[in-house]
Amino acid sequence: MKILGIRVDELDMQAALEQLTKLLEQPGQKELAQVVTINPEGIMLAKADPELRKIVEQAELVTADGTGILWAAEKLGKPMKERVTGIDLLEKLAGLAAEKGWRIYLLGAKPGIAEQAAAELCCRYPGLQIVGTENGYFRDREAAVLEGIHRAEADILFAALGMPFQEKWLHQHRSELGCRLGIGVGGCFDVLAGTVKRAPLLWQRLRLEWLWRLLSDPKRWRRYLAIPRYMRAVLREKRQIR
Repeated sequence: MKILGIRVDELDMQAALEQLTKLLEQPGQKELAQVVTINPEGIMLAKADPELRKIVEQAELVTADGTGILWAAEKLGKPMKERVTGIDLLEKLAGLAAEKGWRIYLLGAKPGIAEQAAAELCCRYPGLQIVGTENGYFRDREAAVLEGIHRAEADILFAALGMPFQEKWLHQHRSELGCRLGIGVGGCFDVLAGTVKRAPLLWQRLRLEWLWRLLSDPKRWRRYLAIPRYMRAVLREKRQIR
């Protein structure tokens, strides 16, 4: 479906995992397939950025990362079963990777965070192969980082570089990375490392995870200015459909 003209795929976690498993197990893939996990802020960014919008349109999969996407889908008459967030997708794929032998690389966040996230994932999923980690401060040594990722021969690359940079970077280097699948996961490594706490389940069920993040880190308030603009735009689109 389209929300404000931006693609979002109508599928739940199980369907997403089945599609990605099929992709990871097919032989002969030479170029990285990209997954975009998009929230209301991402929708507004893509509306204003033709390059990002094109990347979203070309992605292998675009999942609903955020309750604001579910809200918009309901308002537009195409309700979705559930959201498929970056953190949940990362953990589910890590569990499958431990079973199937897929190799994972973690790229992004502040120095030391990717290593902590890797240790936590390996503790949760025995047998998981994390074949490399690298922080997100690599612009002065990008060629070496690209070479290191390619040499690691990972199947899945999780990039925690923030939207839209992570999406653009994965797309730009899709032929150089040597990975089957690339997913932008924003601040997920910080959650896994324990430096940022995820909202309690009750807040998630009440669709208030965004408010928890804002209260936990008030410095993020400028980012949330996109939400009322997003809501007004969705309601305007709903009226036009009617």
